[in-house]
Amino acid sequence: MQIVLYQPRIPPNTGSIARLCAATRTPLNLIQPLGFSLEDKYLKRAGLDYWSHVHIRLWKNWEEFLEKLGCYNRLIMTSARKGTSYVNHSFQQRDCVVFGPETWGLPEKILTQGHGIIRIPILGPVRSLNLSTAAAVILYEALRQNNALN
Repeated sequence: MQIVLYQPRIPPNTGSIARLCAATRTPLNLIQPLGFSLEDKYLKRAGLDYWSHVHIRLWKNWEEFLEKLGCYNRLIMTSARKGTSYVNHSFQQRDCVVFGPETWGLPEKILTQGHGIIRIPILGPVRSLNLSTAAAVILYEALRQNNALN
């Protein structure tokens, strides 16, 4: 399992997701351009002192990521409004779950390149969940399905 953040914009969200990745030994892929510097104090604060435990890969752009990823991984795209509920999706161990920027989500041209689109059902009046919350919900379900939480 891998987490992919496509052009993330908010440092604390990325820091919290990095901490999540450290807690679950999940690689984190960051697709540039980022909306912040990797030296940002809010990014570092959210990740606390776990940065040395995060396997981070920084990619120049989407094309470089796809080229180096290889065909052995499935890309599972996320959307606030489209796709199958994440609880009805069958995750595989080598899936890369791709999240878009907080303010606008994944562009349509990226969304259509995946092996599936998933969403977290929203029952109340909010538009979407916080990115780090969404990443945690989906990652733990994927790990649960693959018996990786023991």
